Amino acid sequence: MLIGILQTGEAPDALRPASGDYPDMFERLLVGHGFRFRTWRVVDMDFPASVHDADGWLITGSRHGAYEDLPFIKPLEEFIRNAYGEHVPLVGICFGHQIIAQALGGKVEKFTGGWSVGPQSYDFGGETITMNAWHQDQVTEKPPAATRVATAPFCENAALVYDTRAFTVQAHPEFEDEFVEGLIEKRGRGKVPDAQLDAAKAALGAPLSSPAVANRIAEFFKHPRD
Repeated sequence: MLIGILQTGEAPDALRPASGDYPDMFERLLVGHGFRFRTWRVVDMDFPASVHDADGWLITGSRHGAYEDLPFIKPLEEFIRNAYGEHVPLVGICFGHQIIAQALGGKVEKFTGGWSVGPQSYDFGGETITMNAWHQDQVTEKPPAATRVATAPFCENAALVYDTRAFTVQAHPEFEDEFVEGLIEKRGRGKVPDAQLDAAKAALGAPLSSPAVANRIAEFFKHPRD
């Protein structure tokens, strides 16, 4: 099964030698599930010719906001709607979660409660899932077609499912602790309150549920479809 990675941002230059870029992180996250991968840098306007160029699509995180007036946003929303209409499965993480919701009628904005950084716990239908987070933007109004499948006090729409067509998650199952520690120092200082960054850094090392989330993503992609 070929998974097309739609890259909407990139890791900081200083962190890439050790952690790789976002597509590398997703390939590591989903290793062992039998997928093949190809990346399109949609952030640079490199789009697939067709929604059928891959068997499923994964939209990465980004430092950009889904609501920003950037050249790649509208074409990406159109691509999402086309893939959704053709029942080609979509998975979105962080920015990917947000842009899918926005393209399908939801609302994305900066959360008035501020940033979410480092290990965070989410209620997935009674199961506690812990992932690293890095965001202030979030889906504040889910689309009519979406069903909420995970939530937290600081992130109401933490994961959404759109029948068998899309599965999206706000947090970052692909972010390992070392990468988050690097983000704290390379992107966080001066943007996120220092006290919050220091607390997040101290919390690193908590057991993460990344394998469980990877299994959910893989099962979603492999779900039988007409």
